[in-house]
Amino acid sequence: MDFLSNSRFKGIEKFDKKVWLSSPTMHGDEQRWVDEAIQTNWVSTVGQNINVVEEQAASIIGRPCAVALSAGTAALHLAIRLAGEKLYGSAMPNHGVLEGKKVFASDMTFDATVNPVCYEGGELVFIDTEYDSWNMDPVALEKAFQLYPDVRLIVVAHLYGTPGKVEEIRRIADEHGALIVEDAAESFGSTYKVEPGSALEKKLGKTGNIQTGCFGDISIISFNGNKIITGSSGGMLFCDDKADADKVRKWSTQAREAAAWYQHEELGYNYRMSNIIAGVVRGQLPYLSEHIEQKREIYRRYKEGLKDLPVSMNPIPSNTVPNYWLSCMLVEEGSMAPFVRGEKDELWKSESGKSSPGEILGALSFFGAEGRPIWKPMHMQPIYRTSSFITTEGNGRGRSNAYISGSGVDVGADIFRRGLCLPSDNKMTVEQQDRVIEIIHRCFQ
Repeated sequence: MDFLSNSRFKGIEKFDKKVWLSSPTMHGDEQRWVDEAIQTNWVSTVGQNINVVEEQAASIIGRPCAVALSAGTAALHLAIRLAGEKLYGSAMPNHGVLEGKKVFASDMTFDATVNPVCYEGGELVFIDTEYDSWNMDPVALEKAFQLYPDVRLIVVAHLYGTPGKVEEIRRIADEHGALIVEDAAESFGSTYKVEPGSALEKKLGKTGNIQTGCFGDISIISFNGNKIITGSSGGMLFCDDKADADKVRKWSTQAREAAAWYQHEELGYNYRMSNIIAGVVRGQLPYLSEHIEQKREIYRRYKEGLKDLPVSMNPIPSNTVPNYWLSCMLVEEGSMAPFVRGEKDELWKSESGKSSPGEILGALSFFGAEGRPIWKPMHMQPIYRTSSFITTEGNGRGRSNAYISGSGVDVGADIFRRGLCLPSDNKMTVEQQDRVIEIIHRCFQ
């Protein structure tokens, strides 16, 4: 559509420069540590930058051990392999440690959260989302254990920087003897309030606002280019046992044994972070609090600027302090204009007083601002359509048909249909954000 020729958008000008969803924010310190790595010729997978960022990240998160890796996905793979070996023992090189085992996983997330379960031969069971935080629903998780009581591994993600219901999920995991791999890729710097006398306090030994990355038996964060702290790539794995951290370091460097020649007794990977990438991360880490504050102000301005529209922002539970990585919006059901999606294409129709994610994203893109649909739930992805999916009602597949009367509740699908991610770049000016807000208003005219 040519939005300029549409009377609703009269007077709106295109942005001179593209307004990004979430792009890297450099400060200059990054160059210092990258240059030092190059000048000292420590450019491979060893060096002082790696050592420093492991120490600093462990201190920020509050975990004893951190391992710097090439990507958040690499960290997830090694976290899931480590958890699998703890539960089921090691596997032959041509087999995964999770073969024949079901794993519960967040449904509304990026596929990097769950794909490593498949790398290790596991069978995914997706747990539906809840509206309070847009994260894994503990009620659905309880239902999942009723259906599959033998499961011993849960993979939990914190969507868009907002912590999930950690207390409930941890309690359920402990009751069933399950380990948790915590995907905090999007939530570096976010906190969850641990109350005195709670089960979490007994497990963690501390109270107050505790960083995400502390709540899994093994946890990870990401330094991907769009994250709140970036190395252009990279990730970090956190655990409490030095022996586990050393094992992960070994796996990440092709599992080389202590021999003068190349000798390998188990499967390894080329997953270690480079000293150059670590230099970028090292220059970024001091600015974490600043980036979070900038993102918080973006969220606040959206919430204030859109309050007169039939929309709501992604929820912030009272016992959490998110990093506000992405500001997201949900259109009220009664104000949804006609809108359908296929596998790759979509169709939307304008309707007075109503709008849809497709129209809003189309308008933003036309004027030069980047938005994005909400993560498409994993149980809806073509690759995972045969995987089990559990809601608060139990089995989420085939809940309603000609012979069965049921609500067919699917929270993740609903949020995906009505939601969108707004431009959330922390270099976006107030004037640029005001124009984004105005464009959204015009969509509802």
